[in-house]
Formats: sequence, structure tokens, C-alpha cells
Amino acid sequence: MQTNFTLAQLAASEIEEAENILRKCVHCGFCLATCPTYVLLADELDSPRGRIYLIKQMLERGTAPAPRVVTHIDRCLSCLSCATTCPSGVNYVRLIDSARVHIEKTYERPWADRMLRRLLSLVVPRPGLFRLALHAARPMRALARFLPGRLASLVAMAPARIESPSPLDRPQVIPAVGTRRRRVALLTGCAQQVLAPSINQATIRLLTRLGCEVVVAEGVGCCGALVHHLGHEDAARRSARANLAAWRAEIEGDGLDAIIANASGCGTMVKDYGHLLADDPEWAEAAGEIAGLAKDVSELLDELGITPEKAGPRPVVAYHSACSLQHGQKLHDLPKRVLAAAGYEVRDVPDGHLCCGSAGVYNLLQPDLAGRLLARKIETLERTGAEIVAAGNIGCINQLERASSVPVIHPVELIDWATGGPRPAALAD
Repeated sequence: MQTNFTLAQLAASEIEEAENILRKCVHCGFCLATCPTYVLLADELDSPRGRIYLIKQMLERGTAPAPRVVTHIDRCLSCLSCATTCPSGVNYVRLIDSARVHIEKTYERPWADRMLRRLLSLVVPRPGLFRLALHAARPMRALARFLPGRLASLVAMAPARIESPSPLDRPQVIPAVGTRRRRVALLTGCAQQVLAPSINQATIRLLTRLGCEVVVAEGVGCCGALVHHLGHEDAARRSARANLAAWRAEIEGDGLDAIIANASGCGTMVKDYGHLLADDPEWAEAAGEIAGLAKDVSELLDELGITPEKAGPRPVVAYHSACSLQHGQKLHDLPKRVLAAAGYEVRDVPDGHLCCGSAGVYNLLQPDLAGRLLARKIETLERTGAEIVAAGNIGCINQLERASSVPVIHPVELIDWATGGPRPAALAD
């Protein structure tokens, strides 16, 4: 693709990077068939190729984009299915992130949109505030179907039962059972510890049983993914620096063999810290080191090896591969292999490369499209005939369980159960 940036524009590192990405696009159109919004809308401007053209023009002009441009860019899920398909290696995620930063800096959104985005960026990354917000929304659940789209989605997010904070999410060191094989830090997340504290509990039980000393480091908070995908780059960098400082203190103390994420969206973000802070002279080296230590929990479980407690029939599992895991981290088959090692029959989901519509807070900002993607995903999951859906990202779990006729459970809870832990609460009769 030909570009027309000025030399002055190219002096900015983000524009230089954008130009290099844009020039790789050869307009082949392979991305169209794998883009969820194009599959739904059949609009070229709601495809990666169309958005690339819009982003190119927007960045070249350097001015505030038209509302129509913002609409098409906002509809992007950042699922990265296009990046998996692209034969030219176009780094679409960098391009869409740059576009969102530019929009937030130059475009004034309508008041309601602006307030919703500020509310989400303020509340969701803070577990205490998020828990309070969910408690406040619970009484309105019965009225959700009478509310307008975005408000209905916000209210529907509140679970019927909100768990108390788990003591395991507090800063501490949980010793390994038996001989210590690894010392790892667990990123406990923000929304996850409110919506499903059982995931971190199962992760810690499982890892300690397999010989890991698990550290919940003092000062670690949100990974920064939510605000990053809203275009709030400075806020994302602040979150990253706080986490880097906490993990670096552990490395300089008793050391760390890995930093573990059990929410794939968070893991993808931490693995990208090296790029996020590449221009920060104080933190660039540490960011690269931490990114190199980051692993999805399935990667560590594969290294450690899984031995089921006892043989016998287990529920058939349909594995929903989160976009951030299969496209962002390029981990598609490994989580299925770990589940199979624990004794489960694992079935693939038709059209598994297409997003379920969660995509961070996409289901709150674009409820109509997210709902259509959810309906499509549920139909394909039901075709597997599985008794359980397994998903390695809290956003996907929260999205799917709204409409699924079978339980939606994190793989670590299933593997914990298979290796001596308790039966997942979602399977209670």
C-alpha cells in the first residue's frame, strides 16, 4: 500500500511504525472471510482491509476523524483473526491501537459515549469499585429487557450471585506442596477476581499441587488491557509500570521462573509490555524481561505435566479458544492438549476462529453486534454435543454463560478437579 506521510509526520515513532505496517498490506482480501464484523455486516469498511484504508487516511491527515470513520473503527473487536490469516504479516493490532489513540486525542465523542467509556475505564480495573457497581446493578437485572441496548448490557453483566473477595487474591506467597519445582507470580486480574474468584483459587491449588510456589506480588493490579484498547495509552503504561515494579522486586528478591496469567486477555497484554514501553528509557529493559517471563497458565501446565487422580469417564468438553489466546498468543492446540492430558474428551468448535463478541468491554460498547456474535457462537457450541464449554478468558466465560445451555468453566477448574481438587461449582446438581 502506498502512503503519503510527510517527513515531519514520520519523525514520530508511532507514525513511522504505522507506515511500515501499512506498506505491507497488498489488498489481497484474505482477511475478509475471517473478520467477524465483515461476516455479519458484509461492509468493506467493517473489514480489516477497509479499516486499514480508513486508518491510513486518518493518520495522513493528522486531524480529527469524521464520525463515520470512528464508527467503523469502534466496531473492530481487536480479535486478530485477520492477523492469523494475513499472508503478508500485516501487524494489524499495532495499527488499530494507534488509530484508537489518535481518535481519543483528536475526536470528541458524544457525551453519553464519553461518559460510558470513562466509567468503564475507572470501575472495571478496580476490583473494589467493580464489586460495588455490580451490587448496585443487581436490583435492576429484572428490568434489563426494558432498558436500552448499552444500559441493558451493563445491568446484565451483574451476576445473580456476587462472591466475597477471596483471601488468595491478597499479596502473599503460597508454598508448593512437596518439593518446589518453580517459583511463579500469578496475575490475579481485576474483573476476574470479582466475577469468578474460583478461577484464581483453582489455579493456586493446582499449581501448588504440581510443585509451584505461587507469589501474589504486592502492588500488582490491572494489566492495562482495558484502557489500552479504549485508546488510553498513558493509563495503560501507568498500569504496566506498576506491575513491572512489583514483579521486578520479586525477581531481585527470591527470583521468579515465570509470570502466569489465567485470563488470556491479560496474558496477551503482559507479553506485549516490551512494545508498550519500548520508548521508555527507564522501563524498556524491565518490560522486555517481564514480557519474556509471561506465560499463559496452559503453557506452564504443559511444562509441568498433568496426571489425573484416577481414570474414569469425564464430561465431554467443547473448547472455546479465546481470540486473545489463539490469535494474540498463538496458543490454539496447547490448551486442548492439557485438557486431554487431564482425561477429558475435547471437541473442536466449528468456526472456532470467530469471536464470541466479548472482546474486553466490546459487548458493553457494541451490544447489538456482540449479541449477534454470541448467538452464532452458541449455535456452533451446541453442535458439538458437549456437556461443558471450557474457555480460558473471563470475558469469554462471562459472555457465553449468558446464553449457554451447558456450564462454561475455565480449564484450570476442570484440571484441578481431575487432579484432586473440588468439583467446579458450576457443575453442582
